[in-house]
Amino acid sequence: MSTPTPLPSDTAAAARAPRVSPPIWAVLVAACAGQFLVVLDISVVNVALPSMRTDLGLGETALQWVVNAYALTFAGFLMLGGRAADLFGRKRVFLAGLGLFSAASLVGGVAQEPWQLIAARALQGIGAAVLSPATLTILTTTFPTGSARNRAIGTWTAVGAGGGAAGALVGGLLTEYLSWRWVLLVNVPVGAVVLVAAAVWLTEARSGTARRLDTPGAVLVTAGVAALAYGIVQTEPHGWTATASLGPLLAGLVLLAVFVAVEARTEEPLVPLRMFRVRAVSAANTVMVVCGGAMFSMWYLMTLYLQNVLHYSPVKAGLAFVPHSLSILIGSKLAPRLMARIDGKLLAMAGGSLAVIGYAWQSRMGADGTYVGTVLGPAIIMSLGSGLLMTPLAASATSGAAPSEAGLVSGLINTSRQLGGALGLTVLATVAAERITAYGGGGPDALAAGYGRAFVVAAGILAAAVVLMAVLLPRTPAVAVNRGSA
Repeated sequence: MSTPTPLPSDTAAAARAPRVSPPIWAVLVAACAGQFLVVLDISVVNVALPSMRTDLGLGETALQWVVNAYALTFAGFLMLGGRAADLFGRKRVFLAGLGLFSAASLVGGVAQEPWQLIAARALQGIGAAVLSPATLTILTTTFPTGSARNRAIGTWTAVGAGGGAAGALVGGLLTEYLSWRWVLLVNVPVGAVVLVAAAVWLTEARSGTARRLDTPGAVLVTAGVAALAYGIVQTEPHGWTATASLGPLLAGLVLLAVFVAVEARTEEPLVPLRMFRVRAVSAANTVMVVCGGAMFSMWYLMTLYLQNVLHYSPVKAGLAFVPHSLSILIGSKLAPRLMARIDGKLLAMAGGSLAVIGYAWQSRMGADGTYVGTVLGPAIIMSLGSGLLMTPLAASATSGAAPSEAGLVSGLINTSRQLGGALGLTVLATVAAERITAYGGGGPDALAAGYGRAFVVAAGILAAAVVLMAVLLPRTPAVAVNRGSA
C-alpha cells in the first residue's frame, strides 16, 4: 500500500481553508439596494397618480387605493416578515420577498384595469413587508457589533431616507419621459440584478430558536384596517348611517377585536400585547398612529394640487417636492443633536407644533396659488416639524423595552405609522372629495378648496397628537439620551 504524496504547504492550507466569504461591501450593497426599492415605492407612485387616473379611468376612491393597498399590506405583514426571516433564513426570505415585489411590479406595470393595478400594489406591499426586515437583519448578522455595524446601519438608514426623497423626482422623470407604467416596471430589471447579486453574495443565516408564524394575526389586522378604510370611503357617497358604510365599519371593528383576542391567546403572537403595558411603548405607538394619519397624506394631496390645480408637469411636480424631502432629512439629522440637550418629549411636542403651523398654512392654497407664495413656505415648515418629531417618538417607543426586544418595538412603531397613515389617507381623501362635491365639481377652485379642507383636518389631527404627547409620553431627559448613545 503506497503512502500518499504529501501536499505542498500552500496547497494543504488551501484545502483546509473554508469557502471564501463574499466581500462584506457586497452584502451591504445587496441589503441596501433591497431597502431602497421598498422605500422608493412608497413615494414613487404619487407623482404618477394623475397619469394613472387618465389612462385607466381611475375614480377618486380607486386612486387613493393605489397608495393605500401598498401601505396596508406593507404594515400588516411587516412584523410577520421579520419573524419569517428568523425562522426560514434571512437570505431565503430576502430572495422570496424581492422576487414577489419584482413580479408584482411587473403585473402593476402592465395592468389594463384599475383592480389589476390595486391588486398588484397590494402584492407589492406583501413583498416589501417580507423583504424590508430581512435587509436589516442581514446587516446585523453580518457586521460585528461596534463601529462597523453602526456604519452599516447608518448607510442603510441613509439609503432608506434617500429612497423616500428620490421617489417624487424619479416618479416625475419616468412618468413624463416614458410612462407612468415605468414607475413600477423599473423595479423589474433592478430587482433582477439585485436578486442575482444577493443569490451570489449573501450567505444563509437564521435564528437558533424556531418560532411559529402568526399568519392569522397578520391577515386579521390587515383585513380589519382595510375594512375600516373602505367603510370610511363609503361615507362620502352614502353617509355615515347607510348600510354601505356601517357594514364595513362594523366588520373592521369586529376583525380588529378578533385580532386582539388571537394575539392574547397565541403562544407566538405577531404583536405581544404585554408590550403595551410598558407606558413608553403604548404611548409612542398611540401618538404615531395619530401622527401618521396626518403626515402620510401630505404627499398624496400635494401631488394632486400641483398637477390638477397648478398644472405642473410630472417632472416639475417631482422637483417641487425637493424642499419637502430636504427639510425632513434636516429635521431627522437635527433631532438626535437636540435630544442631547433637551427632553425628547418636549422636542416631539415642538416638532408636532411646528408641523401644525405648516399644515394650517398649506390649507390656504387656492386655484391662483404660486410655488413661492403657496407651496414653498408650508413645505419647509411642516416637513421640518415632521423630521424633528419622528426621532424622539421612536426613541420613546424603544426606551421602555428590554434590549432583546428592541427589534420588536421598532417594527411595532413602523407598523403603527403605516396603519395610521393608511387610515388617515382614507379620511382626508374623503374629506377632500366631500368638499369638492359641495363646491360644485372638479374645477380648479373646487379642487383647491377640497385639498385645503383636508389640510385643515390634518392640522387638527396633528394638534390632537401634540395634546396626546403632553398627556401620555413619559419624559426622556437629555442625560438619558446621552448615556444611551455613548
